[in-house]
Amino acid sequence: MPKMKTHSGAKKRFNLTKTGKVKRAHAYKSHLLNGHGKTTKRKRGLRKGAYADVTNAATIREMIPYK
Repeated sequence: MPKMKTHSGAKKRFNLTKTGKVKRAHAYKSHLLNGHGKTTKRKRGLRKGAYADVTNAATIREMIPYK
């Protein structure tokens, strides 16, 4: 059977933990970060990592088979 191809967008966005959970970053952290954009509290929350929802985890794992 041939090797599977890794989805190049997914490999940049997701990581797997030792227990097999899919780790992701928060969205909306790229621009409008000062002044009228977002509060300091909101930006601080966006820094922290999060886990992908269970309903999406299996699909993401298929996209990153060798991570």
